[in-house]
Amino acid sequence: MTLPGPPAGEVRRLLELSLAEDLATAGDVTTDSIFGPDDMAEGRIVAREAGRLAGLSIGLQAFTMLDARVETTILIGDGSDARAGAVVAEVVGPARALLTGERTCLNLLGHLSGIATATRDVVALVAATGARIVDTRKTTPGLRALEKYAVRCGGGGNHRFGLHDAVMIKDNHIAAAGSIAAAVAAVRAGAGHMLKIEVEVDHHDQIAEALRAGADVILLDNMTPQGLAEAVALVNGAALTEASGGITPQTVGAVAASGVDVISMGALTHSAPRLDVAMEM
Repeated sequence: MTLPGPPAGEVRRLLELSLAEDLATAGDVTTDSIFGPDDMAEGRIVAREAGRLAGLSIGLQAFTMLDARVETTILIGDGSDARAGAVVAEVVGPARALLTGERTCLNLLGHLSGIATATRDVVALVAATGARIVDTRKTTPGLRALEKYAVRCGGGGNHRFGLHDAVMIKDNHIAAAGSIAAAVAAVRAGAGHMLKIEVEVDHHDQIAEALRAGADVILLDNMTPQGLAEAVALVNGAALTEASGGITPQTVGAVAASGVDVISMGALTHSAPRLDVAMEM
């Protein structure tokens, strides 16, 4: 499976920071004491448990950044499922580079594959409905582009990437502006017509005001499945509906059955357990 990855510049910046965090000013004192610069080795990246892969192509760059002589071969790519015990990639090159880059590669691969696996499982739970699963901005600082890529590897979609690419009027915006209508009018005047406007509502009586103001998307925050179904009926196709707020794999099926168009889940990125991966020399 081929998926558009995160920006190459962001990947390189993150890998440079991760390697610098490990090496500081002294380098890998263990590995460099045991192996010379021209000692060669081979390694296999193994999935110790079954899951959906994400971040393999990213993590392997840690080795080649340390030494351009390292050769990497991907056997099971990002966006694909691996069984427990499967060899997903092979690396050949200087032993120093393989051993020094091991943890950086595995940290990223395990974390991103955990997100992809959690997303895949949630997407499967709502497959019989018309609801789409998307992420939120509840991401690890500095890792947003990579974590949102992992969600795509799991079959989910991305909500806005930041404060810059979509308008989302939340409860505090409304409270400070005085009303939904005032907040939407200010956005229309200041942000222009090219950005879609999403308005968060906590109660059914806010829906009519949001629709009159011209909201493109209505976020239904922390509502029960029954409350969501009633809200969807009130919107009646005049805007996209999004359910959000504390949704878990245990509740997502009932949420999807309400008829909402989109379900956003922060848990995809902030609570997904890492996938157990290892490198065997």
